[in-house]
Amino acid sequence: KLEMATFGAGCFWCVEAVYELVEGVKHVESGYSGGHVENPSYKEVVNGETGHVEVARVHYDPAVISYEQLLEIHWHSHDPTTLNRQGNDVGEQYRSVIYYHNEKQKKIAEASLMRTDKSGLWKDPIVTTIEPLKNYYVAEN
Repeated sequence: KLEMATFGAGCFWCVEAVYELVEGVKHVESGYSGGHVENPSYKEVVNGETGHVEVARVHYDPAVISYEQLLEIHWHSHDPTTLNRQGNDVGEQYRSVIYYHNEKQKKIAEASLMRTDKSGLWKDPIVTTIEPLKNYYVAEN
């Protein structure tokens, strides 16, 4: 049975491209989460009008790869220390966020964030937020 994980880490196409290469990941879809507009368009989200974050929803086989391992990829594949920015992409829609699907994911993500922040992987403090998944919409093609 597949499980889902949802990550914001800048432009969703970049995040999607990273996870598509991971063994145990069966499908990745780009979407938007956390905003206040119903069924937002790409243009609305990119313009920062909706409060949504560009995210990648990862469908994975937990018998092959764990949620913890997906989080490790998250920490290593973007800069989680920059608020509302990834490279040239600037705005709240590009912020670093982990959207949890259940309480187990929340606890695992919180522990992973604390461990990574203390590890010295990044010189600056991690600003990634951990939030319940809400108002998720698949991005249009």
